[in-house]
Amino acid sequence: MKARGSAGGSAGQRPGGGTGTMVRLGRVLRLLTLLKLPCCLLELLLSAVAQGQEMYAPHSIRLEGDITLGGLFPVHAKGPPGVPCGDIKKENGIHRLEAMLYALDQINSDPDLLPNVTLGARILDTCSRDTYALEQSLTFVQALIQKDTSDVRCTNGEPPVFVKPEKVVGVIGASGSSVSIMVANILRLFQIPQISYASTAPELSDDRRYDFFSRVVPPDSFQAQAMVDIVKALGWNYVSTLASEGNYGEKGVESFMQISREAGFDTYFTSRTLENNRRNVWFAEYWEENFNCKLTISGSKKEDTDRKCTGQERIGKDSHYEQEGKVQFVIDAVYAMAHALHHMNKDLCADYPGVCPEMEHAGGKKLLKYIRSVNFNGSAGTPVMFNKNGDAPGRYDIFQYHTTNTSTPGYRLIGQWTDDLQLNIDEMQWGKGVREVPSSVCSLPCKPGERKKMVKGMPCCWHCELCDGYQYQADEVTCLLCSYSERPNENRTGCRSIPIVKLEWHSPWAVIPVFLAMLGIIATIFVMATFIRYNDTPIVRASGRELSYVLLTGIFLCYIITFLMIAKPNVAVCSFRRIFLGLGMCISYAALLTKTNRIYRIFEQGKKSVTAPRLISPTSQLAITSSLISVQLLGVFIWFAVDPPNIIIDYDEQKTMNPDQARGVLKCDITDLQIICSLGYSILLMVTCTVYAIKTRGVPENFNEAKPIGFTMYTTCIVWLAFIPIFFGTAQSAEKLYIQTTTLTISMNLSASVALGMLYMPKVYIIIFHPELNVQKRKRSFKAVVTAATMSSRLSHKPSDRPNGEAKTELCENVDPNNGIPPVRKSVQKSVTWYTLPPTV
Repeated sequence: MKARGSAGGSAGQRPGGGTGTMVRLGRVLRLLTLLKLPCCLLELLLSAVAQGQEMYAPHSIRLEGDITLGGLFPVHAKGPPGVPCGDIKKENGIHRLEAMLYALDQINSDPDLLPNVTLGARILDTCSRDTYALEQSLTFVQALIQKDTSDVRCTNGEPPVFVKPEKVVGVIGASGSSVSIMVANILRLFQIPQISYASTAPELSDDRRYDFFSRVVPPDSFQAQAMVDIVKALGWNYVSTLASEGNYGEKGVESFMQISREAGFDTYFTSRTLENNRRNVWFAEYWEENFNCKLTISGSKKEDTDRKCTGQERIGKDSHYEQEGKVQFVIDAVYAMAHALHHMNKDLCADYPGVCPEMEHAGGKKLLKYIRSVNFNGSAGTPVMFNKNGDAPGRYDIFQYHTTNTSTPGYRLIGQWTDDLQLNIDEMQWGKGVREVPSSVCSLPCKPGERKKMVKGMPCCWHCELCDGYQYQADEVTCLLCSYSERPNENRTGCRSIPIVKLEWHSPWAVIPVFLAMLGIIATIFVMATFIRYNDTPIVRASGRELSYVLLTGIFLCYIITFLMIAKPNVAVCSFRRIFLGLGMCISYAALLTKTNRIYRIFEQGKKSVTAPRLISPTSQLAITSSLISVQLLGVFIWFAVDPPNIIIDYDEQKTMNPDQARGVLKCDITDLQIICSLGYSILLMVTCTVYAIKTRGVPENFNEAKPIGFTMYTTCIVWLAFIPIFFGTAQSAEKLYIQTTTLTISMNLSASVALGMLYMPKVYIIIFHPELNVQKRKRSFKAVVTAATMSSRLSHKPSDRPNGEAKTELCENVDPNNGIPPVRKSVQKSVTWYTLPPTV
């Protein structure tokens, strides 16, 4: 049998009465020396220190042994301000403290564990306060503090004799993580290993800061990982958590189901009485609290009852008892320290009974190595071991509360977690006995193209917002705009290119202008062919052949521009558009302006004299027309130099609110303003020609083309006055490309058709269907023609001056076709004279 260490409790003050430290010991010694107290009194004080009555630890449990272990337990709760300790904690304090005493009894009675070695203890109360625990823990390091007594002498001059306090080789505790952190900081300075039974804060896994700290419970991070694995296994992403106040929920599932209860401890603890448990200095206080009675001893704290304690009360019979959840871990912590000391003793003291000197001076670093190497089955039958950080492996039983399909509602074991999750989902029950795992989500997943708008303070909750407009879903929480040339795809998870469109030949917007242009081209070619066929006939010559061909060329170009405006844009097409856009109209109206100007000058000159005005010959007329056309060409060439032709894709023109309808328009790099500027010179010629047509409206209708030119210009002005509001009024329309192109081409086709129809169709009609009118007659001089025209004009204004409305004249007879004067018809009753100005005078 192994020798059992004697157990004794220190008598003293109430809990919390002493707050001294080892640092104060030196101060006390110096103070006693200065006061010159008798040496015997000093020796008496030091003797009291040696026997456990230290000022800095007045209320503690001390068990004698070959090796002393420290113990830290929250026997009392925190006290009110100014008082370190409060009410006693029956379960978390007394149960755990008694578990250590129980484990020491078991180890000391075990012949195979630490034979010939008795474990003693020095157990202190932390009062659930980290600062108070730090002061108490200085008791454990007093044997390692070197005391300087060179200046301390007894009254007889001899040096004092100090009784060396016991050496604490390791500490069991503390409970709360904040207390363990504080104590670990001082114990590591003196290399005293520490094994906690309840501290689970993750920061204690830092082996660099808490290198002498170990624990038989896994850290909270393991528990958090286990909970995360459960949530993932059930397919949940929104759960609510409940946690007790403090670093860790003290009870845990053990408070519900004592599956791993230490049965031996229950027997031990329920047999404790006031008589057989005097070594626990706080047991009397526990007895009063547990049985709600009052002891007769002085210093009783039970003031709220008059019931006297008889001492015959029994735990578990006269009061409720349930083993506290961390009891098994306290026992495992004590046994872990005992196993480490056992292996250390075997290695260092193989042939030495008890504790050899080598083991006595081995130090805490060597003991820590043995602690980290232990591996045994604990009180619950689970392995007790430590990793390199001093943490116990994560081992959790998973319970679920069952209320249906069972005779007794309660918690049922449904799985385990040991680094990996083993969960029996088939055994799980939900509300109303449902076996199917319910969904647990705060928000359903967003659809493609929707972003998550997170709810503030709730990371698993969100609102789904559609990425609208031209935005796409970049990630779960972000919508971004597509680039300028792109639009979102169908599910808005990316972008795709905006389709490119142009005016197609088969489009209704193109069919009508093309049809009109083709009719116009055919008619123009027919007129031109007719004039060429009958080039020397009087009507063709009288029309001014040279300017007629120029005018017909301009009309032809007005029709041709339709095809250039509809053709697929490229650099060549854009170049021809710039050239011919205003050139056809410029040629047409330059020729008409030259004609009207010639007529105007001839009749204005005829009012003054019979001398022909200058520059009315065909060569002069061509020169004037060419000079007018050259201004247009010069402007186009300057345009080419300043802004070379190019093609662009305009995404703004048809970028609608609905991205699905967005289109990029392929077109030439020609703005609306540039189109108007290109046509502006031709419009100026048109307006000028109209002015001359108005001025020559008084010319007799029998003469030349003044009236047809006038009607042509009036109609053309009306066409272009309608064109301008339509062209600019549709600038913001999504159909701008089609409307403006169609309007422009139809306006040019109509302008050309009016000129072709009014100026040339009557002549072609006479040439083809009435050739008898296209014959040569007698020549007349310019003077005779002008005189006749003037007189005819005067007569036409005064028909009432002639009897019976007759207007007779004998001015003209047969005219020489070389002078371009057509025949004159005479009537007996009424004579109507037709005159044409000669092309050559």
